[in-house]
Amino acid sequence: MFGQDIGIDLGTSTVLVYVKGRGIIDREPCVVAVDSGTDRIIAVGAEAQKMLGRTPGNIIAVKPLKDGVISDYSTAERMLKHFVQKSSGHSFIGAFIKPRMVVSVPSNITEVEERAVIDAGIQAGAGRVSLVEEPLAAALGVGINVEEAKGNVVVDIGGGTCDIAVISLGGIVISSSIKTAGDSFDDAIIRYIRKKYNVLIGERTAEQLKIKIGCVYKRDKLLAMEARGRSLVSGLPKTIQVSSDEILDALKESAGAIVDAIRTLLEKTPPELIGDICRNGIVLTGGCSKIYGITNLIWRELNMKAKVADDPETCVVTGLGKAMDHPELLKRK
Repeated sequence: MFGQDIGIDLGTSTVLVYVKGRGIIDREPCVVAVDSGTDRIIAVGAEAQKMLGRTPGNIIAVKPLKDGVISDYSTAERMLKHFVQKSSGHSFIGAFIKPRMVVSVPSNITEVEERAVIDAGIQAGAGRVSLVEEPLAAALGVGINVEEAKGNVVVDIGGGTCDIAVISLGGIVISSSIKTAGDSFDDAIIRYIRKKYNVLIGERTAEQLKIKIGCVYKRDKLLAMEARGRSLVSGLPKTIQVSSDEILDALKESAGAIVDAIRTLLEKTPPELIGDICRNGIVLTGGCSKIYGITNLIWRELNMKAKVADDPETCVVTGLGKAMDHPELLKRK
């Protein structure tokens, strides 16, 4: 016997939780703070994120997912348990009625990585765990009728991976996944600032630069922002002024990798579906799809129209909620 249905978008950067009948109930950074001495969890989500790079020696802030898959099984399991308990208001562990859990996974996930997600969900208190590939969940969340015999391309640009898929007749016809996404953009900004200014900035500063002035296509109006870091020459704090054109230069390679991956997938797509795709265009989801100029870049490089979903960050978890009513779309183990 199963209890409520829970959908979890287990992202590299953010975890979103959907409960059937209640909608999205939680959205937290995918970070866990652990006491290294006692192995006790100190904080999960936003509270743990505040501790990144600022913790004393005995507290470690951990990101249990890397490139869209579980890299720290024990921490991921306890994080899932936290979200399951939070969604229900009490613990299911050992209870007679356990929830059904639907979890999103990258499209190129291996069987070993699938099993890690499922086992973590079961250990966290789920009675049954089903998986849905992220592009398919995103398509459902956007409102695409995936059952139609029409080709649609969904590009989900998250924190750790960019998942690209052609969807038709209720399934993924062809897909690919690259490890170039939001985190790669942050790393590229850090490297650029270090090389140009001899200043080391942190991940959070890089993310703020990406969000506030970041772009992958030249802006009509030049923007600028102050960034604080440590001078690699003097070792002292230093403040620099960074422009949107500099961020464009920093992100050129990473954005190009995403466009190249879309091009490669389209080249492998069956000809019967290409006409549909040209008419429907490309749908972009995921938090990093909000970066300025991504649709212009795709049009310039691929001569294809693209649009960003209305609420790109929640498309996958909303799609998981819809997938609960379509059991044929779920991968069960």
